[in-house]
Amino acid sequence: MSKMMKPKGHRPIIAPSILSADFAVLGDVLHRLEEAGADWVHMDVMDGHFVPNLTFGPPIIKALRSHSQLPFDVHLMIDNPERWIEAYRSAGADGITVHAEACVHLHRTLAQIRESGASVGVSLNPHTSLSTIEEILKEVDLILLMSVNPGFGGQSFIPSTIDKIGRLRALCQAQGVDPIIEVDGGVKESNIGMISTAGAHAFVAGSAVFGADDVTEAISNLRTHATVHQK
Repeated sequence: MSKMMKPKGHRPIIAPSILSADFAVLGDVLHRLEEAGADWVHMDVMDGHFVPNLTFGPPIIKALRSHSQLPFDVHLMIDNPERWIEAYRSAGADGITVHAEACVHLHRTLAQIRESGASVGVSLNPHTSLSTIEEILKEVDLILLMSVNPGFGGQSFIPSTIDKIGRLRALCQAQGVDPIIEVDGGVKESNIGMISTAGAHAFVAGSAVFGADDVTEAISNLRTHATVHQK
């Protein structure tokens, strides 16, 4: 999985989402995240069609690549993602996650990501059943469960996600696979312990990081709360 391997032991992966950062100074933001101890940088790519918002595309990611050594965890919230895999990989994406809901031929799109050299991720919206990805679990390195309806930052965590994480972990164990389970949406200090206990390994945090007075302290506190519950 190149730069996005699952860490050994119980160290959780904290992946701040730059959707909640100041877009005017993203280069500086990446430097701060690296110094603050972030594990990945989560990048939500939105097209205004699959989700009701627009963010950034390959040129921005390419411009940011030289500002950080951290893995770029690129989450494509877009229609027809297969058209853009190579562009995002070439721009600097270390991991590429596509939505099962956006792919007509999901298996083929995941193979395309694999062939590009990026880590392979698949994402599900809150309403989407785990059965949608049951047949492709052996093809992915990461499964991203949305714990809010995607499109905007700062939303509240959907509580039913906890049960969904547990069911996903059981499904993976039944198939003998061990992908990274990532959760995105409303993650904060008060709930990251429950999310971790349910079986998640990676945690996308936007406002919980960038809304804090001290980014380093915020990342450290999130990791501490998650680590305690993973043991």
